[in-house]
Amino acid sequence: MSKLKPILATALLFAATLGLRPAYTAEFVVEARTIPEMKAVFGEVESRTVVPARARISGTLREIRVSEGSEVKEGDVVGVVVDDKIALQLTAADAKINALRSQLENARMEVERAQQLVSQGVGTQSRLDAARTAFEVATNQVAAAEADKAVIEQSAREGNVLAPATGRVLTVPVTPGSVILAGEEISRIATGPYYLRLSLPERHATEIAEGATVEVGERGRMQSPDQPVATRKGKIVKVYPEIADGRVIADVDVADIGGYFVNERMLVSIPVGMRTVLSVPPAAVMTLHGIDYVSVATADGRMDVAVILGGSFEDAGQDLVEILTGLHDGDRVVLP
Repeated sequence: MSKLKPILATALLFAATLGLRPAYTAEFVVEARTIPEMKAVFGEVESRTVVPARARISGTLREIRVSEGSEVKEGDVVGVVVDDKIALQLTAADAKINALRSQLENARMEVERAQQLVSQGVGTQSRLDAARTAFEVATNQVAAAEADKAVIEQSAREGNVLAPATGRVLTVPVTPGSVILAGEEISRIATGPYYLRLSLPERHATEIAEGATVEVGERGRMQSPDQPVATRKGKIVKVYPEIADGRVIADVDVADIGGYFVNERMLVSIPVGMRTVLSVPPAAVMTLHGIDYVSVATADGRMDVAVILGGSFEDAGQDLVEILTGLHDGDRVVLP
């Protein structure tokens, strides 16, 4: 079989040289069509929301648990801030609670002693009431001291810097050992959803409309904007009413760009007007010796006409290729 391939290729080349053509079974009438005029621009991937993870207490940043590009979930610990004074405050709170508990124990014993004396008829009711009051005061003092300790413990727990939402970490502007103030930013998290931000010249302000379909170039293709590679469709979802520095800002919604880098640039072809073109199906074009031909039906049969091709597009669900020169409106093109 491998020996037959060169023979078949040689036979096909010989047949093309002799002008042998395939059989034609259908015709396509060339008609002028109005299609959108596309302009290639660059768009940047952005996140709808970017939220900072901030420190809740002042202190020293002891640990960072994320880096740029990390995926985090809401509530994850992204860093740990430690304030050495909190440990001293906890020690002082424990000592105060122990002292107040000793006073509470003495007050309890005074109440019991006063109750015995009253029951034996040698004590007064006023002394018993005073002992009970002192016991209640000591009880409340212990409860207040324990509440103060709970506040200090909560401050210690707030040393954990938590992710405010689920997303990707964009930046971590601090390093372990840094002195952190309350409210200072530890990291920035892009929570999505992601979209394309376009910045267009002011002359296109009247031509851009919400709901228009755009063509988004293949990721990583940064060739000349005059030659975009369309691989997916997008939709203009918002056109901002303010023009800044001679530029119109528009947002494009594109599916499946959540894995792109934020601020990554992509080629986008946007509709900026309408134009009239002649077109044929791609199957009608033959290429011989580097020249494109189209067979046109005539009164005497058919004739091969050299053409210059433009870009490809889709109209009413049919794939077509633009013909720049060689054909006229109403020509009947024969199809194989």
